[in-house]
Amino acid sequence: MQSPHVSSDSGVVRPFDGSRPSAAPSRPGASATFAELLKRVKAEGLLDFDPRYYIGRLALNALLLAAGFAAFFVLGDTWWQLPVAAWMGLCGAQSAFMFHDAGHKAMFRNKKVATTVGYLHANLLNGASYGWWVNHHNRHHSNPNHLDMDPDIGRRTVIFDLKQYPQRHGVKRFIVRYQSVLFFVLLTLEFVKMNKTAVKEIAHRRVKHPLLEATLIAARAVIYLGLLFTVLSPVLAVVFLLVQYAVQGVYFGMIFAPNHKGMQVRDGEEETLDWLERQVLTSRNIRPSRLVDFLYGGLNYQIEHHLFPSMAQKNLARARELTRQYCAERGIPYHEVGFWASYREVASFLHEVSEPVRRGEVEQRLQQAA
Repeated sequence: MQSPHVSSDSGVVRPFDGSRPSAAPSRPGASATFAELLKRVKAEGLLDFDPRYYIGRLALNALLLAAGFAAFFVLGDTWWQLPVAAWMGLCGAQSAFMFHDAGHKAMFRNKKVATTVGYLHANLLNGASYGWWVNHHNRHHSNPNHLDMDPDIGRRTVIFDLKQYPQRHGVKRFIVRYQSVLFFVLLTLEFVKMNKTAVKEIAHRRVKHPLLEATLIAARAVIYLGLLFTVLSPVLAVVFLLVQYAVQGVYFGMIFAPNHKGMQVRDGEEETLDWLERQVLTSRNIRPSRLVDFLYGGLNYQIEHHLFPSMAQKNLARARELTRQYCAERGIPYHEVGFWASYREVASFLHEVSEPVRRGEVEQRLQQAA
């Protein structure tokens, strides 16, 4: 199966702050097509705030967590706690959708309220750094799938273009050789990496409120570990922790993996794509259903999320209809596949990129590309 990967010479773009996309890039003529689509979206009120929707979503997340804690205390010291550990991993990922949308200013008009939601769901519930994540994620939105400017590409062990291989050393080269499989195996460590990054960024004071973030993460660790080792035996507590972290890491990874991996990879310094094309050509949608929409927190509408990052989850389905229609009018490829097909495309792409490594043809291919 051929992946939809395409290389291009497009590159540097102007920063985008992840908020409402009311302004197009300043390059003359850029995003004229996006401006027309944006007009249609605004005409239907799809960028309007709806706090009631997010109050409901926050309440649902609280109920899911409460059910997990109730089961934890009722079951006590028994190996039947392992399904509870998996449940808590799923709940953690669901709560991440809340700090994601808070960071995109999609929830509430009041900035302090939205920021509070972000810190509570990122630092306190997940042990992540909200300040680091907002900066990191906004840079990704500005430069999706750009080899040098998208931090989501730069921080991965696997490679998305052969030119990245010389920067991999030791065991990372082994991982690249078999990355179409090991990429998914390594997702079990994704949540651990997120916690580790939070500690590092806060320790180096690279976040706006390091004391607040450190306090919330420390409180989480004390409460969480205290409960585990008080209610469970030491061995079971450790296993519970490992199961939750593995499930949550895989869930995180299965959410982000199909969004951009295997779509157009961008490189170079001259921007040749307008805003609409830049977001659509680098993103992949997963065909929606009620279950898929819930599991992905609306991020299965990745194209629409990148075009309208401040849009509430509930409006993405209608935005998809408008965007598909508009892309068809403009002749812009719009890529949407089913659930399983999305992961097959990711695996195929990773296998294709690493083939020269397995064949021992890296230097030859790099010379040809130079």
